Amino acid sequence: MEHRSQAERDAVTVEIGFAVLTGALLAGAAFVAVCAPAFLMASGGGVGPGLLLAATLVAGLVFAGRVVDVLWRFGRRATEREVDGRVPVLPDQPSQPGRTSPDS
Repeated sequence: MEHRSQAERDAVTVEIGFAVLTGALLAGAAFVAVCAPAFLMASGGGVGPGLLLAATLVAGLVFAGRVVDVLWRFGRRATEREVDGRVPVLPDQPSQPGRTSPDS
């Protein structure tokens, strides 16, 4: 079992929170996008239960897809940094075009 530093645990927590929050926002937008035409075209009849079920399924798929995508990328990014079982040392600040870099 691998021991993680507090910074690594915090990074995972923030990434999970980001994934859930953006997933919920995108799921809400997908739900509204599926139901919006029925609200705009209906003359007071409302939205049928079939459309609500379809909108709920689409929203659930969008939520799950977003969460999986964000967490998958986070996991790949963490493992790509390791080279031969060790984490390479990166410079504090990368050189930026048009600015004075610390190594010049």
